[in-house]
Amino acid sequence: MLRILFGRAEALFDRAFGQQNNPFSWLGALGWYFFWIVAGTGVYLYIFFDTGITDAYASVEYITHDQWYLAGITRSLHRYASDALIVVVVLHVLREYSLDRLRGNHFFAWITGVPSLFLVYICGIGGYWLVWDRLAQYVAVATTEWLDTLPLFGVPIANNFLNSTTLGSRFFTLMVFIHIFAPLFMLFLMWVHIQRHAQAKVNPPRPLAIGTGVTLLLLSLLHPALSQGPANLDTVPTSLGLDWYYLAVYPLLDVIPGGWLWLVVFGGLLVLGLMPWLPPARQAPAAVVSLDNCNGCGRCFEDCPFSAISMEPRSDGKGYDAEAAVNVDNCMSCGLCVGACPTATPFRRTTEIVAGIELPDKPIRKLREDTLAAAASFGDGQRILVYACEHCGANGVAGDNSRIISTPCVAMVPPSFVDFALSRDLADGVFLAGCADGDCFYRLGDRWMTERLAGRRDPYLRQRVDRSRVCFAQHRANQSRRWQASIDGFAASLRSQAGDASAGESAGE
Repeated sequence: MLRILFGRAEALFDRAFGQQNNPFSWLGALGWYFFWIVAGTGVYLYIFFDTGITDAYASVEYITHDQWYLAGITRSLHRYASDALIVVVVLHVLREYSLDRLRGNHFFAWITGVPSLFLVYICGIGGYWLVWDRLAQYVAVATTEWLDTLPLFGVPIANNFLNSTTLGSRFFTLMVFIHIFAPLFMLFLMWVHIQRHAQAKVNPPRPLAIGTGVTLLLLSLLHPALSQGPANLDTVPTSLGLDWYYLAVYPLLDVIPGGWLWLVVFGGLLVLGLMPWLPPARQAPAAVVSLDNCNGCGRCFEDCPFSAISMEPRSDGKGYDAEAAVNVDNCMSCGLCVGACPTATPFRRTTEIVAGIELPDKPIRKLREDTLAAAASFGDGQRILVYACEHCGANGVAGDNSRIISTPCVAMVPPSFVDFALSRDLADGVFLAGCADGDCFYRLGDRWMTERLAGRRDPYLRQRVDRSRVCFAQHRANQSRRWQASIDGFAASLRSQAGDASAGESAGE
């Protein structure tokens, strides 16, 4: 159900922004983008901030009103970028779950992301204390009373907020330290979070970044962030405007005992952290290297999206400098390394077809056999051979004139197979089906396939191949009608070319 909802939302945003700039395809990168906005604006605001019981509120009021044209707007940007960070992080977690990108060897990114989510809330809630208005007072009192339900402190820390005489300026200095240290630790976790991702997407496309930034700026101008009156520990705030992005749990303290609420929070985090193993995934076999066919070129190393391949000193005594080595804990069995290998070619005749690097359950020999079998199954009429990523949604699109060969990722298919199918007259056209532009299930497959077909990345499609007989299409998994329309459109294009060629031959006669 969740996947269906995301699919419909993504299709809607595709129409509005295009596949490449669809925010759902860049949720992780948008998280980094908003983090840097929050960090940059926070550094600027700290220049004007004073730590003190009365000085804190006064300095924030100066920022908001006296210097509204710069510091005031910066405060609003700080606030709204923080809220936006929560939105994209939560959506990112839900979307990765809906796509099942958390189990198996995906677990590392998931379990490093869970504490990052916790730290986002710590940073945001701590930031509200520093304003020291009535909302900050409510948050401070509620938080300390909630913390006191844990057996961690000898003296209840809520005693600091009994009245105006019990709170000292040193407490604000401590809060500033926490508010600076927590984001730094979160930044470290964010860096760890992407360590298994080669060429991780930490910057959204420029149009999306500009559009998002302008939206935040307009929101800051039209609805600036304001304080809610100075805090007064001698009174109890009765009417407050909550930030529901960060403070949604606080009203629950009025109906649920603090200890039970901690149990819910930590229990939820524990379940969230264990989800990659609930149930455990059946992991496909990792890629294996055949040293007899590996020349140490390093293309598999350059193309692996998950840093699963390293180049090591040669171990078999052959006259090459290096050999590929696979880290099975990082390998996602996507096959992009196979598509990058120069020895993964179907044109061999005198030797067994074994690539320098292979997926054990989907060897290149089997891909060649499937290609020949699909070609042999064609009847009279048009013949379109379809190589489809198993995650893109094109595998269920049937047609009398097409035969579909499924692969883990479309970029597992070396360009030489396109050449093979057309030069051996196994098909009239080759259709390559991949995930939506910028949203490859295995992160880089769509990009590598585009560059290989365009001759910008080895192994590239030979110049002798008629590009008009090759089509690379990218749609989302729930867009079966678009897949069918793309294949039908490609078929019509091939028929038109065949008709033009026949007309040319008749004219020549």
